[in-house]
Amino acid sequence: MDAAKRNGVTKLLLLGSACIYPRLAPRPISEDDLLSGPLEPTNAPYAVAKIAGIMMAQAYRKQYGLNAICLMPTNLYGPGDNFDPRDSHVAPALLRKVHEAKKSNASHVVVWGTGAARREFLYVDDMADAAIFMMRNYNSGKIVNIGVGQDVSVTELVKLMMEVVGYPCEIVFDRSKPDGRPRRQLDTSYLNSLGWSPKIDLREGLTRTY
Repeated sequence: MDAAKRNGVTKLLLLGSACIYPRLAPRPISEDDLLSGPLEPTNAPYAVAKIAGIMMAQAYRKQYGLNAICLMPTNLYGPGDNFDPRDSHVAPALLRKVHEAKKSNASHVVVWGTGAARREFLYVDDMADAAIFMMRNYNSGKIVNIGVGQDVSVTELVKLMMEVVGYPCEIVFDRSKPDGRPRRQLDTSYLNSLGWSPKIDLREGLTRTY
């Protein structure tokens, strides 16, 4: 960001994350909920790094006039995602589990936590489209949520993946593993008021990804 300022970059986009918001922020989560409570402990270091980036962008805008905009995406997924079972995020990790269950003709799929946690998912092509739209049309220091405005439970997500993969089987929940944040759904009303909304729903996005 400092290099952008020193080299005359006229506009900069900083991507944050929905994890910047407090663990128990009201649902849906508004941009105004930033720093209103404690973070989710399982991803607090990542969230703090993102928040520091937002603060830096806003400070550079105020002090140097750098036109830095800050977008906060919800969970992203799509082709080319990280499907490594050791460190992938929830959507690619679960899609791989369902696929491997089908390959091995397994009787069940093991899912971390209780299945009750709720998450919001945005297809990666929609995120790219939103980023381009905002670079062309937005010039404010206010952070903006990027998402679909609705969430699903982990149980609902796995059942939808089973339909996409074509392999219905039992879901076994490993309750020794954490759920993480109980619910995470972004308030995207501000984004929608600017004239952008997603085009690809979860079923279509998972089908394209698979």
